[in-house]
Amino acid sequence: MPRPTPAQIAYGSATVVISTLAMLLLSQTRTGPGIAVIALVALTLGLLVAVTVPMPRTSLRARVRRTRAAGAERVPGQRAPLPAEARMSEHSLRG
Repeated sequence: MPRPTPAQIAYGSATVVISTLAMLLLSQTRTGPGIAVIALVALTLGLLVAVTVPMPRTSLRARVRRTRAAGAERVPGQRAPLPAEARMSEHSLRG
C-alpha cells in the first residue's frame, strides 16, 4: 500500500477536527458515550476523506523506467567479468 501524501494527511486531519467540533456543537451532547460516538464518526469521516483524495499520478514512461531499472538490479548474472589482473589483487579468505 502506498504511503499517504501530505495532502491526504492534512485533509483527513482537518476533516476530523472540524467535523468533531461541528457535531459536538450541533448535538450539544455532554455524555461520555455521546462524545465517543461523535469522535468515532469523525475519525471514520476523516479516514474516508483521506483515502478519497487523489494520489499524484506518474506517467506510464516513468513507471516503465522504474520497473526496468528495478528488474536490472535484481538479475545477478548480468555483471561483466573482472579482468584477471583485478581478480589477482583481491584478498582471499583462505590465508
